[in-house]
Amino acid sequence: MANIIIVSGPQAVGKMTVAENLKEKIGYALMVNHDSIEVSNKIFGRKTEAQKELKALIRKDVFDLAVKHNLNLIFTVVVAYDLLEEIEYLNELKEKFESPGGKFYYVELEADLETRLERNLTPHRLEQKPSKRDTEWTVQDIYKTMEKHRLNSNDGEITFENYLRINNTNLSPDEVSNMIIERFELL
Repeated sequence: MANIIIVSGPQAVGKMTVAENLKEKIGYALMVNHDSIEVSNKIFGRKTEAQKELKALIRKDVFDLAVKHNLNLIFTVVVAYDLLEEIEYLNELKEKFESPGGKFYYVELEADLETRLERNLTPHRLEQKPSKRDTEWTVQDIYKTMEKHRLNSNDGEITFENYLRINNTNLSPDEVSNMIIERFELL
């Protein structure tokens, strides 16, 4: 029975760094959203239809393999809560992992814009995510996406049994991962 921990939140909120820290502590496999984005961008270009399809196929295959081989997984993702299809996607993931007996844990990170803009420029982020190295574009993308979509849920909107929302503006990745471990009793 495979478990999945989804770490969601807007761009540059700290999903990858928190997930990496969590992985070190609990030993789950990790796929950050950019693992599929960078490969599909490299092959088909940014935001083309072929890129979007390949990104979705990679993610689906990783989820299917985790369930098939009973491998616990951490996955990071940006969710537009105003889009019904993205909420449906989360529910499908929940069903995929829970139907064979696994657990679905959902962590939502939030941080103020100033902090996110600072984190957008960290060397680790730029090293791990080649598509984010055009920092002028990424800053514009942060603002554009905020105008277009709601990237954090409204109070009470998320009803998953295993749900935790954390404002990590002033918290280290270590502190956040410890909160996740404690809340979900992962050790």
